[in-house]
Amino acid sequence: MTDLEVDVVLPCLDEAAALPGVLAGLPPGYRAIVVDNGSADGSPDVAASLGAKVVHEPRRGYGAAVHAGLEAATADIVCFADADGSLDLADLTRLVSAVEGGADLAVGRRVPTGPGVWPWHARAGNVVLALLLRSRGLPVRDIAPLRAADRRALLGLGVADRAFGYPLELLIKAQRAGWRVREFDVRYGERARGTKSKVSGSVRGTLRAVRDFGRVLAR
Repeated sequence: MTDLEVDVVLPCLDEAAALPGVLAGLPPGYRAIVVDNGSADGSPDVAASLGAKVVHEPRRGYGAAVHAGLEAATADIVCFADADGSLDLADLTRLVSAVEGGADLAVGRRVPTGPGVWPWHARAGNVVLALLLRSRGLPVRDIAPLRAADRRALLGLGVADRAFGYPLELLIKAQRAGWRVREFDVRYGERARGTKSKVSGSVRGTLRAVRDFGRVLAR
């Protein structure tokens, strides 16, 4: 692989403590695109010093950062992952292989590596949403942050949400478009020290995500 064959979009908000480990964990040939969403801890400088492409997205929101990274990508296949150190980015190779093998979208199902990794309030909401998606015919068990897809096809899907509802809207539109979706178990561990989840790190964050998910479902 060349370093341009797979781009990895990493939405980032105050993840300076995690970035060295996250970027070091990328498989060979996978290029990092760190999308800074208004960090105050020097995250963009850390990312740039480690060789990542840095994109600045002033509009706050997970979906806004993801979309900015997607637009900045140039590889045929683009991946998405959290920049907090909770995911093993070596797992991306299985997702990319699935896309190369004919899947339209490959996603990861988070499997906690230990107790307390996935707070109950975040996990419960995820279970409910996954059940809803399966009732609609989409065989997934997680609204996952780890994803891989063809870049042009994903742009053409027209995902519009720019907040926490982005991954749910992506799955819903993929199902409506008849996409072949494959899901793989991926390891889900502790976040890097010095970082905090914007969703599962607090009940308030989870409630904000639920609000955004509700808006997507109501469309």
